Amino acid sequence: MAYQTEDNVAATLLPLVELLTGQRTEGLGSARDNPLDNPLAAALTALLNAAMRLERERHIGAAPFERSETRNGQANGFKGRALSTRLGEIDVSVPQVRGSSEPFRPKSLEAALLSEKALRVALAEMYVQGVSTRRVSAVLESLCGTSVSSMTVSRAAQELDSVLSAWRERPLGVVPFVQLDALWCKVRRNGLVQDAVVLVASGVGEDGRRSILGVCVGVGEQEVHWRSFLESLVSRGLRGVRLITSDNHAGLGAARRAVFGGVLWQRCQFHLQQNAQAYVPKESMRSQVATKIRGIFNAPDLASAQSLLKAAVDEYRTSANKLADWLEEAIPQGLTVFGFPEPCRRLLRTSNGLERVNKELRRRFRVIGSFVSEASCLRLASAVLMEISDEWEMGKVYLVLPTEGL
Repeated sequence: MAYQTEDNVAATLLPLVELLTGQRTEGLGSARDNPLDNPLAAALTALLNAAMRLERERHIGAAPFERSETRNGQANGFKGRALSTRLGEIDVSVPQVRGSSEPFRPKSLEAALLSEKALRVALAEMYVQGVSTRRVSAVLESLCGTSVSSMTVSRAAQELDSVLSAWRERPLGVVPFVQLDALWCKVRRNGLVQDAVVLVASGVGEDGRRSILGVCVGVGEQEVHWRSFLESLVSRGLRGVRLITSDNHAGLGAARRAVFGGVLWQRCQFHLQQNAQAYVPKESMRSQVATKIRGIFNAPDLASAQSLLKAAVDEYRTSANKLADWLEEAIPQGLTVFGFPEPCRRLLRTSNGLERVNKELRRRFRVIGSFVSEASCLRLASAVLMEISDEWEMGKVYLVLPTEGL
């Protein structure tokens, strides 16, 4: 039968289609203008049309004008379609089939669409980075040799925003352990570059896996912003919180008590170690103070930690009175974790896990410099955090929760 021989030809054409659609060729314009001015794009159009026709013959099981009792449907003409490729914009004729047992989808067309998918990825990446839709359109036109309207970019951007928004607003559930942190960035407001804060929450669920719970962008760390952020987590279903770990951020304490009254708070031990150095009067004492605080945090139980803390306060009462006062007030805020089983303490006593996430955000923020708006900042933060959260949720168990003691 004729279509069996042509089927081999289709198998030969498909790699050519993939090669041409993946080739980086600049300045070729569009195949619509004049095929002689853009021979490679014209060749691609002919190859795609031929490959799709041969695929239809294979799908139907019969060549054109061939009678067959075993055929799978009937040829039903062609449907025009415009494709944006790296060779420019081309018009192809997609074969149609009726009466078939299953839909007809030409694989050669899918190969050609790989180029379009690559452009969409590039578009999304530029949009996430805060590039304006007009500039995105100009960049894509210079790359692929075809015009991409700002309206098309805006529609694709809206699709991306809807995905990120859905992730930020997804329902939550029981999360026993929550970590909170904040980082600063630069955002343009009314033509001026100003400070903005990104509030981030992560958590460990009942299955012991971590996830990013939420993110928002505000003008500062005042109680009203922290409170609004925490209330948004509760409104999405966050419940069963047993412990919140964070640094002593401005405004967070009052907001935390208002929204999660009665929930235990663990002040990050790593930040406590750093904060203590501001109260050490002499350079020569820094190492000694750090060792004593580390000994307190590494004590086997709460009673031992409190005993070591009392000894340190008594020792520094005369030689470093401000340090002694700070130790007496701040260090107990870092001992809450002793109320939990020993296997859990090391992973619950600091917010270092979330700090590493913020380090990645800062790295991406430095590339941007200053964001064009708070929405642009939130978009990039959401995209990065969604990817990190997916890796966490699909990865290894972070914390093995004991069956007793919680």
